[in-house]
Amino acid sequence: QVQLVESGGGLVQPGGSLRLSCAASGSAFSIYALGWYRQAPGKQRDLVAFIARSGTTTYSDSVKGRFTISRDNAKNTGYLQMNSLKPEDTAVYSCALRSVGGSWNYWGQGTQVTVSS
Repeated sequence: QVQLVESGGGLVQPGGSLRLSCAASGSAFSIYALGWYRQAPGKQRDLVAFIARSGTTTYSDSVKGRFTISRDNAKNTGYLQMNSLKPEDTAVYSCALRSVGGSWNYWGQGTQVTVSS
């Protein structure tokens, strides 16, 4: 069993930056791919950034060039660096781990990001 805890959310002005962290319990973190999802009020949850076990990354078009996903397997922690934030980035951000079989097995509780002046 793996537990995920996100941190680093908060209120930031447009154009600002935040760095989210996703800390995983246990030692199995490295065998999973990591994704960051977000869900705004009244909208569906979307995958915005993904990093495979190999380190290959993919991003949704809405965040490409502004967000960077990374992971430190030695620390069992994943990150989402968010730059040039826009009001439309406001959402609850959650990290999740995906197994080799493709199932998203573990989810964090989420952290609120609010972009507003």
